[in-house]
Amino acid sequence: MITQKTINEVMNTAKVEEVVSDFINLKRRGVNMIGNCPFHDEKTPSFTVSPSKNIYKCFGCGKGGDPVRFIMDHEKLSFPEAIKFLASKYRIEIEETENTAEEIQQKQVTDSLYIVNEYARDYYENVLFNRAEGKAIGLSYFKERGFRESTIKKFQLGYATEERDEFTRKAIEKKFNIDHLHSLGLTTKSDADFFRARVIFPIHNISGKVVALAGRTLSSDKKQPKYINSPESEIYNKRSVLYGLYFAKEQIRKEDECILVEGYTDVITLHQGNISNVVASSGTSLTKEQIKLIKRYTPNIKIIYDGDPAGIKAALRGLDLILESDMNVKLVLLPDGHDPDSFLAAKGTEEFLSFLKKNEEDFVFFKTRILLGEVENDPIRKTIVIRDIVGSIARIPDNFKRALYVKQCSTMLELSESMLNNEVNKVVKSELKSKIDSSHQKDQTSQTGNEEEWLNAKQILSENGPMLVLNDAWQEKTICDIIINYGHLWYDETENTTIADFILDNTLDLLTYFDVEMYKKILVSVSDFRLSGSKTSHSWFTSHADDEIREFAISALSTPYVYASWEKREMFLQTQKMPDENYIRDATNAILRLQLKKSKKVIDELKHFFDNAKPEDIETEEYILNLKVLQVVQNQRNELAAKLGTVIY
Repeated sequence: MITQKTINEVMNTAKVEEVVSDFINLKRRGVNMIGNCPFHDEKTPSFTVSPSKNIYKCFGCGKGGDPVRFIMDHEKLSFPEAIKFLASKYRIEIEETENTAEEIQQKQVTDSLYIVNEYARDYYENVLFNRAEGKAIGLSYFKERGFRESTIKKFQLGYATEERDEFTRKAIEKKFNIDHLHSLGLTTKSDADFFRARVIFPIHNISGKVVALAGRTLSSDKKQPKYINSPESEIYNKRSVLYGLYFAKEQIRKEDECILVEGYTDVITLHQGNISNVVASSGTSLTKEQIKLIKRYTPNIKIIYDGDPAGIKAALRGLDLILESDMNVKLVLLPDGHDPDSFLAAKGTEEFLSFLKKNEEDFVFFKTRILLGEVENDPIRKTIVIRDIVGSIARIPDNFKRALYVKQCSTMLELSESMLNNEVNKVVKSELKSKIDSSHQKDQTSQTGNEEEWLNAKQILSENGPMLVLNDAWQEKTICDIIINYGHLWYDETENTTIADFILDNTLDLLTYFDVEMYKKILVSVSDFRLSGSKTSHSWFTSHADDEIREFAISALSTPYVYASWEKREMFLQTQKMPDENYIRDATNAILRLQLKKSKKVIDELKHFFDNAKPEDIETEEYILNLKVLQVVQNQRNELAAKLGTVIY
């Protein structure tokens, strides 16, 4: 294992402009450098390198990171491999620690499982091409499906004979561990072969290693399951694997779109037809893990269905997960009687792609049309459909995108835009409240006034569960932008206080009231890191283990614009510091604005409490306490507004 000392040395030494320049041509533009993005096709450069921040960012496809991330993405290397790559470039000696006996044993087990699966893949492939039964049954089947031999070899397809335990016996003869054969599901508990009389489809992980196998029966016996798959194991989690992604990832990135189909043969057929940006979820509903895999390469998914409208209705509900991930989803319904395999064979690649382009439909509109087509004039059934559509629209995190869907769906649903928008907002608020309630934690306060009253009031408010309105996202984002860009700099050097310290001191007690979970997560992560006695830096954020935080940090540190070179022209601002030196003022104002927003929110919550109070509640201790807290918070709000020069309505 590479030591942390070596990792730190590599990350501190590697210069992003030097690393990137080894692969693409960069030109100077102000303080930054630009070039054509190596991750997607473009004619106008949108790939920006910031030497001062040691990061890159493409404003076309969104890819970004530090030198290590660039090597990982460009050269398809793991983190340790990228560290070794850069260590070699900068002639840094790599120190490695000896793994513990337990770590060595675990790695040996994992490596052994991969080796066993590779043996199984090679064994079944050999049977397919070199055994009479394999050629007569398996190879004939694949060729009847129209698969060329080069395609069969590319996907490493195979065939399992009818013999009860032939594979198991051969594997044991090769000294493979029977326990590994059992754990991978290649051999049953009774030591029989799991795959018998089936064509074999190896399933690869993203780096091309075989993690599982799938077997399709060629028997007409309906009692036999059509497909059987390896069970989950230490190296296989079906929720985190997409069939064909290893072969499709580069084309997905190039096309900036992932086509999702249902089955193995659909993937193989489309690849053979030179449509390579295609994967399959292998018969399971799309999972969060699979969506995250796709999002690494593109935010755009096109799903091809071959069922009739009624048959796909249930599947549509699961696709709300994609909307939650802020991805763009289009669906295509093939003509009756066709699946992607048969339709491509009948029409050819050009006509197939043309059909997809002409018939692709946005997921929300597709779902609305399909569901409305079944309700006719039944008002009760239509109400159920409307609530289903509202639930989908509410999942969309982007406010502008959500508003556009409301506008267009209101026409399709024959509802006023305001009514549909109100229903969507109710769901958004309800979901937000649930998230806040579930993540509610006891916090400490630094608010002015009576701290005990403040804490008690917050507890009462939480128990009464008033609705929160998602309207503070901009202020929360600004706080996170500042802590990422300037958190390591001094706010008050005489008090040994950094910008990060100042922001954390004034926000941690407000986290319960944050509207956006990710911004809360960023501040908690920084707080935990600061408690360890360490100081944040740009590289700490851009190499963060949490992908969401890392990607946000890259965006926060990047801008397609640069400040004018005023200093070189001897032009200086007279009444304030230069733009990139205003971080102390910006941090102070951002905190004041956030506190003002949150104080208004607490006031709204308290007013909600009073509006819903009954006459008999007026004399209760809770009611009196809330009146006192309302006065405290209103005074605080007025003080904040005065500091900001804001008029309160």
